[in-house]
Amino acid sequence: MLGKRAGVLLLACLLTGGLYAQINVYPTNWWVGMKWNKVQLLIKGNSKDFASASCSVKYPGVQITKVHQLDNPLYLAFDITISPAAKPGKVNFEFSNKQGKQTVAWELKPRRSGKGIAFAQGVQQKDFVYLIMPDRFRNGDYTNDRIAGMRDQTLNRDSVYHRHGGDLQGVIDGLDYLQNLGVTTVWMTPVLENDMPDRTEHGYAITNHYKVDPRHGGNEAYKKLSDELHKRGMKLIQDAVYNHVGVKHEFVLEQPTKDWLNQWPQYTNTNYKDQLLFDPYASPAEAAIMEKGWFTTQMPDLNHNNPYVANFLIQHALWSVEEFGVDGWRIDTYIYNNLPFMNRCNKALLDEYPKMTMFGETWVHGTANQAYFAENTFQTAFKSNLPGVTDFQTLFYGILPALNQPFGWTEGVNKLYTTLSNDFLYKDASKNCIFLDNHDLNRFFSEVKEDLGKMKMALAWLLTSRGIPQLYYGAEVLMKGEKNPNDGWVRLDFPGGWKGDQKNAFTGAGLTADEQAIQQYTAKLANFRKQSSAIGTGKMMQYLPVDGLYIYFRYDAKQTVMCVMNTADKDMKVDFAKYSERTKGFSGGKDVVTGNTVGSNFTIPAKQMWVLELK
Repeated sequence: MLGKRAGVLLLACLLTGGLYAQINVYPTNWWVGMKWNKVQLLIKGNSKDFASASCSVKYPGVQITKVHQLDNPLYLAFDITISPAAKPGKVNFEFSNKQGKQTVAWELKPRRSGKGIAFAQGVQQKDFVYLIMPDRFRNGDYTNDRIAGMRDQTLNRDSVYHRHGGDLQGVIDGLDYLQNLGVTTVWMTPVLENDMPDRTEHGYAITNHYKVDPRHGGNEAYKKLSDELHKRGMKLIQDAVYNHVGVKHEFVLEQPTKDWLNQWPQYTNTNYKDQLLFDPYASPAEAAIMEKGWFTTQMPDLNHNNPYVANFLIQHALWSVEEFGVDGWRIDTYIYNNLPFMNRCNKALLDEYPKMTMFGETWVHGTANQAYFAENTFQTAFKSNLPGVTDFQTLFYGILPALNQPFGWTEGVNKLYTTLSNDFLYKDASKNCIFLDNHDLNRFFSEVKEDLGKMKMALAWLLTSRGIPQLYYGAEVLMKGEKNPNDGWVRLDFPGGWKGDQKNAFTGAGLTADEQAIQQYTAKLANFRKQSSAIGTGKMMQYLPVDGLYIYFRYDAKQTVMCVMNTADKDMKVDFAKYSERTKGFSGGKDVVTGNTVGSNFTIPAKQMWVLELK
């Protein structure tokens, strides 16, 4: 029974047991002045009679408005309202029974914005994102390599399956290197706790949403990294996993409700077929398997139609941005989530943080397939509000065939041109994240058969094309590897990240001449684009490829950049007159990498790409 006394809402329930030594409250804290001020607290006790306890709160501006008893008697859910007039401080929830009382302190914090350091800035086309797998980048703190009590106690750099010891302090230690490389933004694979028995290096099997993995350094190390980035004018992207959790997550081991997960009579894997979500002729039963099937046996699928699950995930997203000062959001396995739920989550983030940007992983085949999951220009029954996507199309049907296929009417670099011509399907394709590889794909240098010229062309394209460029750690020093026999081979250690490494990309020690050349080439282009308004915020115009020669322009009122990609096996002549829409008034250009100048007529050698600032 519920009753109000002196502005306090009291839950009075029958008590059948004793006090509760351990009570966990999620979210672990909140903030005054948030637009999301109606918060649902998921509270877990350690006794089967916990749900029958009485609870009260006495704090100015905080009120319990509704109490939900869940299927599992270990849990309660409280809806609370935080008044705009509420002040920061310790909110004490008092649980009681006939044996006595127990107080749980829950903190209301001042907003992070009060620190004066900008966050939730969003990540735009002018940025350059560097993707890091923390366990494999750099070991900055050897004391946290193993944590007593955690299930995975491996520590073996000779095995691609085991943990190697990289951590957040290692990322902090590498920030000078990244900044000099021209990087503006760090995106890491998930850093939250993965207390799983094995294969915990990747981070995608979360077991505690409110705890950064202690092997990475814990919550304080993550805050420190965020602060260090922001002091440098750099940004932080968090990798969000809404679709699934690790099988050892506390809410899987002890589910708050019977339908917390998408359950099946027998184990059912997703069919991985994105077409089922928009195919007008699709079988509803097969579409349900796509969305609600499990990703793997070790990653149970969350039921986004359960309102408690939805609130838990949305509030955790908001909490992460405010607690850690996140600027952007990369959303894992976007197409497997319940899409109306994702719209709700995206909206909650954008309502609270209007500058926040996000892109979702859309590992699909076909531009229309991919654009369906983003803000787009065509009519469908479901309309996504996701600003951008990870642009697999410009990789699979763009730069890879451009460099690896002979030129033809629809082959070679014509595929890149054609794929970009489909940008009319997106509301704003500049918000898409473009890349050469990532932690799930073969290393690009291996994809081009370790051809140095092709690697340089790919990097030049990445750093000048439309979209937000992302570089996978080590691509700038020609790291290689293929997924066969397993994905561990594309997740090898960054050279120089561990004591005693003979090769050190941070200092240049032990690098080959080719590795040094590509590292310097990347830095030159990336630092140029930092200052380039044409690339950062300008428009793009592309011309039909001819005999393997593909030319496009990035331009605005202040600057014009001419990008000349020669994928042919022969030298090709370039005449400004053919591109007079963009070259009118210019007599030549300067190669932004070499500093060499060219006139209005020049010849570009085979298998090269030049980036020319027109003069």
